[in-house]
Amino acid sequence: MTHVASTDAPPLDRRIDPLTGITTYIVGSRQNRPNLPVAGCPFCIGGLEAPEPYELKAFPNRWPALGRGRAEVVLYSPIHDASLSTLGHPAVRKVIDLWAERTSALNAEPGVGYTLVFENRGTEIGATIPHPHGQIYAFDHVPELVGHQLRDGRLDRPDDTTDPASRTVASVGDWTAWVPFASPFPYAIRIASGSHVADLASLDGERRDHLATLLIDVLSRLDRLFDAPTPYMMWIHQRPADAAAWPDAEMHIEIVTPWRAAHVARYIAAGEVASGEYFNTVVPEQAAASLRTV
Repeated sequence: MTHVASTDAPPLDRRIDPLTGITTYIVGSRQNRPNLPVAGCPFCIGGLEAPEPYELKAFPNRWPALGRGRAEVVLYSPIHDASLSTLGHPAVRKVIDLWAERTSALNAEPGVGYTLVFENRGTEIGATIPHPHGQIYAFDHVPELVGHQLRDGRLDRPDDTTDPASRTVASVGDWTAWVPFASPFPYAIRIASGSHVADLASLDGERRDHLATLLIDVLSRLDRLFDAPTPYMMWIHQRPADAAAWPDAEMHIEIVTPWRAAHVARYIAAGEVASGEYFNTVVPEQAAASLRTV
């Protein structure tokens, strides 16, 4: 695996709406970024971002949302038409290792408060390059939503007492994947360990192996459910850089798709955006049952 050293990040134009409290980064430089490559894939070997052979690779985003050097791209594989679910266990395990390595390295940099690992797959999500890849953002603070989840949130694991596994999708080792109790997305999957795990770097070899197996399983189920490459967003919430201040932070993975049926998007409407309350046409227990059967 290779990594290109980060460069200095320019000042960020971060604004907070005084009415809603929502944080927005004004990144005018991204308005001119290319929507699609015009001369081949930049992530294939020999392309703009991968001139030399590689197995997997992380490097600063050429069109960063958080300033150059604090936003990275992670190439999962040189195989252009692969996906995280088709790479096979050894390759996905190496991706997890690289996520952990880059999280630790970025958290150790001055001024970094929180490192977010995520992936956007599919044009419906806004991914402009189909080559298998994800991203990493290193924030200079802990975003409010993340802070709430890691400090005050509660993972709604299905259990035999209150919820007899009706929302469970799959389990590997002490990792479980389930459909959240009240997700606004038609099909959503949450993954967490049965024992307390704070971040990627804390995972031993066995847990990383089991997580790789479960990720392949779950992402494959989404493709089989719709019999098509399913667009999704995936992100990993984990302990912030200031570990001592977050003793109860628990790592978890969220995977959501905008599809409510094959090639049929579920759009967030004005009544939902305006109220902050959402309407889901797919019953979570039925979503879990559908994912289990594929």
